[in-house]
Amino acid sequence: MILRGKAFKFGDNISTDHIIPGRWFHLRSNLPELSKHLLEDVVPAFVSRVKPGDFIVAGKNFGLGSSREHAPLVIKMAGVRAILAKSTARIFFRNAINLGLPVLICDTSQIDEGDKLEVDLIKGIIKDCTNGNQLSFGRIPEVMLRILEEGGLVPYIRKYGDFRI
Repeated sequence: MILRGKAFKFGDNISTDHIIPGRWFHLRSNLPELSKHLLEDVVPAFVSRVKPGDFIVAGKNFGLGSSREHAPLVIKMAGVRAILAKSTARIFFRNAINLGLPVLICDTSQIDEGDKLEVDLIKGIIKDCTNGNQLSFGRIPEVMLRILEEGGLVPYIRKYGDFRI
């Protein structure tokens, strides 16, 4: 499971309200429309710049705030392939994995905006093809890798019926 894309860099404490601003709450039943407003208060026109396969690279405490499943879902709908962060809110992390969006905890300070990245989910390695740096992240448990491979928890349960490996 090798992922390749460009880095979009964010700072610390990006909340679920930054990810999907509360003024668009009424669109939560229209996810394609809601996804057009992804991170617009942090990086205007983010959704027009991000391409399928790209990465969100963040600092500490990404996804803090309310436990909206919509936040990681619209990130995934925008084509973001994974989130790399120094740390995340626990509920955001779990929601993202359940929806099939990898969240990798690592030191993101060596990654710059626009860097081309290659992520090996199995080996736990991030190669920055722009500056030559190599980073590591904790090994993803086998069951979580399978959930990610299937596109989320619901497709995983439909296929396997339980968590037996």
